[in-house]
Amino acid sequence: MVPPRSRRPANRRIIDFCKSIESKGLDPFLVEVKDLIAVIKEYFPRWTDPDDLSLDAEAINQVASVIKLQSEWIKHRSSSLYRDPFLIEEKIRAFPIAQVTEIFLESWHPIVEFEQLSAQGLGEAIKYWNGLLPLNERWQNTNFTWNAMGTATHKDLILQGILLNETFSSEMEKMWVELKEAVRETEKIRYWDFVATYNYDETVRRAYLASFLVTYGYATLEIHPLEEKIFIKPNNKPISKKEKQSVSFPISVSFEEWKKWKEKQEA
Repeated sequence: MVPPRSRRPANRRIIDFCKSIESKGLDPFLVEVKDLIAVIKEYFPRWTDPDDLSLDAEAINQVASVIKLQSEWIKHRSSSLYRDPFLIEEKIRAFPIAQVTEIFLESWHPIVEFEQLSAQGLGEAIKYWNGLLPLNERWQNTNFTWNAMGTATHKDLILQGILLNETFSSEMEKMWVELKEAVRETEKIRYWDFVATYNYDETVRRAYLASFLVTYGYATLEIHPLEEKIFIKPNNKPISKKEKQSVSFPISVSFEEWKKWKEKQEA
């Protein structure tokens, strides 16, 4: 026969489990009441010590509290016309598509807004226009600068980034080769570790070139938003716009971000 003291932990576990259901607001139906009652019923005839009988009574009381919670749970769900989402989903899946469509059309009530000009609205509009100054008086204080039309040179278009010259193309090709060398063993590299240098102006220039590498399909960005990490990896050959989906993703290369990178490197 198992000594009584070795059977006490069973009742204590029942008590602690029932208390946790109530204190943590868990689903009371997580408790298999029949199993708990079976354990208490099995050990009850063996109790002789008053402390054991008291522990047994407390266990029964806690089980009763859980049963009460289950009853309240059912009353609340039935009063609020609660339906289990899983059961609703299964029922909808069982319906033919035509029947689901018909039910949707019968229950669909789109919101329609009807607007019309009222007498009050007309009065406010007349009051507003009558309060405006004439155009010749309103434009008297307008400051503007007259610029004569001119022409843009090839150099101007290059400076504005509209056209690319051979120097820019060669720099981009050079950076592409550099990126390939940087990821020879890892296949990708962190964006900031690639573009950043200890000179901020040079960092901005490299970020500018890197943006064109991505735009013209020489490289690809790999973004992990949850980890706040951005990687850049080269393509074996430039990918045309038709072969890829273009998505604009801005990356801040501010002076503050550069300082954080620099301090991290020097740490």
